[in-house]
Amino acid sequence: MSFRFRQSSSASSGMGVAEHCKSTFLELQRKKAHRYVIFKIDETKNEVVVEKTGSPAESYQDLTSALPENDCRYAVYDFEFVTSENCQKSKIFFIAWSPESSRIRAKMLYATSKSRIRHELDGVHYEIQATDSTEMDLEVLRERVY
Repeated sequence: MSFRFRQSSSASSGMGVAEHCKSTFLELQRKKAHRYVIFKIDETKNEVVVEKTGSPAESYQDLTSALPENDCRYAVYDFEFVTSENCQKSKIFFIAWSPESSRIRAKMLYATSKSRIRHELDGVHYEIQATDSTEMDLEVLRERVY
């Protein structure tokens, strides 16, 4: 009986975060080894895992194309831009992708697990919650940093 209670309480507080998620994020943040990282919830492991990484040469379009049309995901994107003073800068965006067409259970799991993964990914500058592609358009990112 207590096992059931613990299982349901962990579901309400969200999934754990695999150690690999943190190390992959640090590779993006510090070494610029990735342009983006897509995370998914692995229900068999009860944790968030890395699903895909994008090489530094990949674009924001590559990230958005890699997100599933009918399922939720988390992603981080290293957005590089040039300031009005002509300085090269970079800001890390956390994207919570939860399309309208995804299952209710998936939306709930991702919503309850978001704060845990956000806490683990120290160094994110901006967060975007998107239910369709227009809410995470490249212009949205540009508006945030300028």
